Amino acid sequence: MPAREVALPGGEGRLELPPGAPAASAVLVSCFACLGHSPGPERLARALVSRGFAVLRLDFTEVPESARARGHPDTTPSVDTVVAACAWLGAHAPAPRLLVGHSLGGTAVAAALPRLPDVAAVALVNAPAGAKDVLALLSPRERAAGEGSLRLEPGRLRLQRGFVAAIDGAAVAKALGAFPGALLVMHAPEDRYVGLDNARRLVTCARRPASLVMLDGADHFLARKEDAAFAADVLGPWAARHVARVREREEPLPEGQVEVREASEGGLAQDIRVGPHWLRADEPLALGGQDSGPTPYGLLEAALGACTSMTVRMYADRQGWPLTRVRVRLSHDQVHAKDGAECESRVGRVERLERLVRLEGPLTEEQRARLLHIAELCPVHRTLESKVDVRTRRDDSSTE
Repeated sequence: MPAREVALPGGEGRLELPPGAPAASAVLVSCFACLGHSPGPERLARALVSRGFAVLRLDFTEVPESARARGHPDTTPSVDTVVAACAWLGAHAPAPRLLVGHSLGGTAVAAALPRLPDVAAVALVNAPAGAKDVLALLSPRERAAGEGSLRLEPGRLRLQRGFVAAIDGAAVAKALGAFPGALLVMHAPEDRYVGLDNARRLVTCARRPASLVMLDGADHFLARKEDAAFAADVLGPWAARHVARVREREEPLPEGQVEVREASEGGLAQDIRVGPHWLRADEPLALGGQDSGPTPYGLLEAALGACTSMTVRMYADRQGWPLTRVRVRLSHDQVHAKDGAECESRVGRVERLERLVRLEGPLTEEQRARLLHIAELCPVHRTLESKVDVRTRRDDSSTE
C-alpha cells in the first residue's frame, strides 16, 4: 500500500492508500509508538486499506522530530489534533467516515465526535471511558492539579488540564450517546492500564446497540502478532459492513489471473489480487520485511495444503466415508540429493516439501490409506512435480 509521512497540526501522521482511488477514508489514532515496533497499527491499517480505505495514522506517543530536537521526551495529546487530522484527510481524500482509536487515542476520538458529523462508525481498542482511570495513574500531586505526565511502558504523555477536561467521563458519555453511527469496542480483559469496566461503560453509552469483542490474552498494546491480527480480522469486515461508502476498488481479475504489486515504497510487502480477493505477502523483520503477511514460500505451502485438503474432502464425500476433518501441516526445506532419481534435473540439492496429513473421523485403515494416496494426486501437487514452463514478458502498458 503506498504510504507517506505527512505533517499535521500538532503532530505527524502516516497516510496509507489502497491501489486505485480510495472508496472511503479512516483516521486511526493510537498510543502504540511508545512500545517501539508494535504489529498493532500495521495490522489494523492493513485491514482497512485492503478494503479500499485511505487510512491516516496518528500516534499520540510518537514524538515528532521537531520536539525531539528540542529535547522533549513526551508528547501532548489533544482532541483538537484528532479534529485537525480529520480535516486534513478530508482535504486530500474522501471525508473520513470511520474513526479508530486505541488507548487515549480512542477516548480522544469519542470526545471529538460532536465536531465530526460525517463520521459513520467508530472502533475503540483498549480505550478509557473517560479521564477518571487515567488520572488514577498519576501521582497524588498531579491528580490534585488535574494534569501530569503519564508513563506507558517506555513512552510518556503530558496530560494537560484542557485535554483531561475534554475527555471527562460525562463528556465522552454524552458524545457517544448522541452519535448515531455504529460503535465497536474491543478490549483486552488483562489490560493493566485500562480496566475492563471501561469497555462496559463505553458500550452502555452508545445510542444504538454496540459490538463488544474481548481480546483474550492480549495486552494494552496488542504487542503479540496474533493479538494484533485477531483485532484486525474483527475490524476489517466490521468497518466494511458499517461504512456505506466502501465499495470494490477494482473489477475482479479474469479467472486464472493473479496480480502482484508492491504495497509501499521501499518495502518488501506485496499486495496480491486474485479475482475479487486481496492477500498480502511479506518477509520477516529479520529479512528486511515488516511481517505483515506470509512469505512467498508460505503462500506456496498454503496452496499445496489447501489443495490437498480440498481433494481429500471431495473424494471422501463422493465415497460417503465418515471423514469429519482434514488437517494438513507443511514445511519447506532444501536437502542434499541422495540418489540418481532426485539428481536427474538438479545438482547437489533438491527442494523438499514435507506434508503431514491428519484424517479425523471413524475411518478404516483401508480408507485412510486410500485418502493418503488421493492426497498425492491433488492438482497443485501434480503441478509442482511437473516441469513448469514460466515465461516472462515486459508489460509496456500505460500506468496512468
